[in-house]
Amino acid sequence: MGRAIRVAETARFTSAPNPWVGAVVVNGAQVFEGATEPPGGAHAEVKAIAAAGDATQGAELFSTLEPCGHHGRTGPCTEAIIAAGIERVVIGVEDPDPQVKGQGIERLRAAGIRVDVGIGSGQIKRQLEPYLHQRRTGRPFVVVKLAASLDGRTAAPDGTSKWITGEVARADVHRLRALSDAVLVGAGTIRADNPRLNVRDFVPPDGVPVADVQPRRIVLGKVPADARVQPCTEMAGDLGELLDQLGREGVLQLLVEGGPHVAGSFHRAGLVDSYIVYLAPTLFGGDDSLGIFTGKGAATTDDVWRGRIVETLRVGHDLRIEVRP
Repeated sequence: MGRAIRVAETARFTSAPNPWVGAVVVNGAQVFEGATEPPGGAHAEVKAIAAAGDATQGAELFSTLEPCGHHGRTGPCTEAIIAAGIERVVIGVEDPDPQVKGQGIERLRAAGIRVDVGIGSGQIKRQLEPYLHQRRTGRPFVVVKLAASLDGRTAAPDGTSKWITGEVARADVHRLRALSDAVLVGAGTIRADNPRLNVRDFVPPDGVPVADVQPRRIVLGKVPADARVQPCTEMAGDLGELLDQLGREGVLQLLVEGGPHVAGSFHRAGLVDSYIVYLAPTLFGGDDSLGIFTGKGAATTDDVWRGRIVETLRVGHDLRIEVRP
């Protein structure tokens, strides 16, 4: 299963809105693997079975996610497994998609195949988190990216805010964009900074074109026709309804990059699943510069939002902190 998890990573930038799944067929000393292809292509289980050929008879198949049992853009993986003569299937996590949930497991067991579920589930749930979240809730997994000085400031009093963090941190942000299906900012950020919101500082894995990892760009409000963010999608209205719409459109992970009004709005609405905060060894040194959020905050310490730090990393001279609710 560890090998299947590693293989799944090779599909991370290309499979969405399908899940990035890895599969391994084992028959004695023979091992064959496969990863989910881009939409319309073969699923991981079918890829591994094709690689194994005749070695599938009496073999075991390890898959990070429950094999599908329905017709979509491709045929059911369960039928391919049964036809291949696989004797045992080991599954990391059950697929919460209503078209799949439990049905693939039932179909395999009905065919007399031994099925074990839950091997490596903790690591796989983390790996597939955006997909699992979107299938369960109908909404994208929302990541808010923040960059600030040590005293929690994001811009000088005159509004200038570029390059608080260093080059390594900025490249890490581009990787975060590449991992997301869409990036969202407010129209104020477009007017102030005229960003491109692309992944120019990210080098995709071998064989993956840069164009395939460029996220969809979404702006809350109106955007000038000559803005560098074009082409983009202009949206407005209730944030919850916006997330519902993006979920229906197949967005698995949404990266909210701000500015402080937009980020604060998502935060106060309780719509954030993960905060990625980049702290720079910089001090504005006063209270007249802009903070991470705008708008009203907690009135008393009893109302202060409290999360948990799940990861800290050095990125160049800066610190990257991930915080979860």
